[in-house]
Amino acid sequence: MGDPLPSPQRPLDHTPVHTAELPDTPLRDRAIPATAWAEAPASLLALGDDLPDTPVARYVRRIGPWLLWRAGPPRKAEARAWAARADEVDTPAHQAFTFLFAPDGTGDGVGPSGARHTRFRTWKEDLRDTH
Repeated sequence: MGDPLPSPQRPLDHTPVHTAELPDTPLRDRAIPATAWAEAPASLLALGDDLPDTPVARYVRRIGPWLLWRAGPPRKAEARAWAARADEVDTPAHQAFTFLFAPDGTGDGVGPSGARHTRFRTWKEDLRDTH
């Protein structure tokens, strides 16, 4: 087995997938686009609509009960991360949280605790720590 493909080079796998089938850890050989996720909310499907490069959101991983998706290039570019609880995503009252990446490396997003984060790491820690 060879080395994992860099994220932008992973081919999109359009095979339909349900929430329970989304893996816990990142895929290394392919990417699941939001359009393949049967329960994808409109907010996720539109996540990258205003981005010039890689507008389709790709599945990243689970963080506790949260599903993490990303639209946009992986580094030094405008991009978005989106997270929602797997057990609530198909309910009308589900909440989604977004982290915005700027090309200069800065970021901004409110996590589920209500705290504002300027670092992606602390935003993800907020997901991890909020059940």
